[in-house]
Amino acid sequence: MKNNKIIAAKKSKELVEYLLHRRTTPKATLAEPAPTHKEIETILTAASRVPDHGKLNPWHFIIFEGDNRQKIAPLLAEAYKTEDTTASEAKLELESEKFLSAPLVIAVISRLRKGKHPAWEQYLSAGAACQNLLLAANALGYGAHWLTEWYSYNNKFHDLLGLDERDNVAGFIYIGTPQKAPEERDRPDLEKITTYWTPDCKINKGDKAYDKENFDLPTTKIKPL
Repeated sequence: MKNNKIIAAKKSKELVEYLLHRRTTPKATLAEPAPTHKEIETILTAASRVPDHGKLNPWHFIIFEGDNRQKIAPLLAEAYKTEDTTASEAKLELESEKFLSAPLVIAVISRLRKGKHPAWEQYLSAGAACQNLLLAANALGYGAHWLTEWYSYNNKFHDLLGLDERDNVAGFIYIGTPQKAPEERDRPDLEKITTYWTPDCKINKGDKAYDKENFDLPTTKIKPL
């Protein structure tokens, strides 16, 4: 059956206006109510409707809601012991409560699929799923915060969650009802990162403006193939 709702080129001033002013809502300002299960399904449906070369669906979702946000606490505490072997009980308790910061947390897991398409494209698709998830949550009236903290890269926590060597955390998305409007922050200067190509042009890479000179280039934290 033909899907007459498919949108490939439909003008929407409202959508453009929204994208021009989209803003992350800090997780500390997110509270109840959280999205309903029907709304979560809508959010995940939007998250899964992203560019995906080869139709591999190279991602999956883990939902943390209600009392289960507290039940994950012992796993976070156990995992944090591998980050800091001398951590105090107070510190372990603090780290174990990470998922209590918002009424709903959705993990987007990048999972490499067997196929002919490059791993990089699969990782990018997972990132696109995170962004669509944010946009869908906002469109339903909720605030959202995409985070990757220590537990995103902690092998012990991965194991406790049941992840394996093909899984990488693309992000934990914290979702709830904003208690105050987020403040604006600086945005990129497009002239410094945009090039209208000609044969003799100089590529504007943004290095002088955005490289942090007191840091080296970051090493990868993703699991190797």
